[in-house]
Amino acid sequence: MLFYVVRRVATIVLILVVLSALVFGITQALPGNVARMIAGQFATPDVIAAINAKLGLNDPLHIQYGRWAKGVLSGDLGQSLIMERPIGPILRTALANSAILASIAFVVVAIAGIALGVIAAIRHNTAIDHGISVVTFVGISVPEFFWGIVLILVFAGYLHWLPSGGAGASTDAGVSLRHLILPTATLAFTLIAHVSRMTRSSTLETLQSRYVLYARAKGLPERVILLRHALRNALLPTITVLAIDVGILIGGIVVVETVFSYPGIGRLLLFAIERHDLPLIQATILVVAAIYCSANLVADLLYAYLNPKIRYGRASS
Repeated sequence: MLFYVVRRVATIVLILVVLSALVFGITQALPGNVARMIAGQFATPDVIAAINAKLGLNDPLHIQYGRWAKGVLSGDLGQSLIMERPIGPILRTALANSAILASIAFVVVAIAGIALGVIAAIRHNTAIDHGISVVTFVGISVPEFFWGIVLILVFAGYLHWLPSGGAGASTDAGVSLRHLILPTATLAFTLIAHVSRMTRSSTLETLQSRYVLYARAKGLPERVILLRHALRNALLPTITVLAIDVGILIGGIVVVETVFSYPGIGRLLLFAIERHDLPLIQATILVVAAIYCSANLVADLLYAYLNPKIRYGRASS
């Protein structure tokens, strides 16, 4: 198991190195001029040239990349060209806000998605199963921004129960929580549908397996069969979906944070792209990629925990 973990961590490091080079090259090819964005539309050529020289933008790409990569390895993500501030503190603030939103949404997705999937499987071919299937199909079919707009119109515009956006300037936890309800619901609804569908399918398949039939033949109660025998194996495909949903969650955060004006990492990335802030774009994408790779590593380790028969590499063979 230790060999597998070391190998997976090494693979993640290699992926991040390759991704960092790709992101650096792609951002350099984006249309627009960084120096002109900083100096303004009416800047003279001399001012543009001075900014390019100051930022080292005239150097060859491999030198620029080496300088940036060296800084990243030492913990220095560089400085935002537009805000003229170190990127590290900017990213930490945005990441903390997004982590709160994403963590609440992920917990809601895991609990509600698994519960709905198991209920639908137990009540297979009943009105409950069909009702859950209809709701999940709608959730998969409709994009996040539509649900966000609908929730804002209903709960903020018509009922005036909840704020329409922002993170809340108050130190009161209750006020901040009220600002998270609509973005969390928007972010979670589609992902609940994904998890629910997969959990339903895998639970149905597990309930029809031989060892479950044998447990029933022994006279074990259905609750014991479900919790001790079926659910443990049925959750394996669900864990994969949850790990994949982390990537979807990150992509959805960009949309949801924009719709609700929430100051997180998704909105920060959009801000950096709009203003051609290359160091901020590169650092943000690298952090997001690291989070996604870590989520997949956690999913693989959970696989081994839930199913000891799974063997990884030479160390377990």
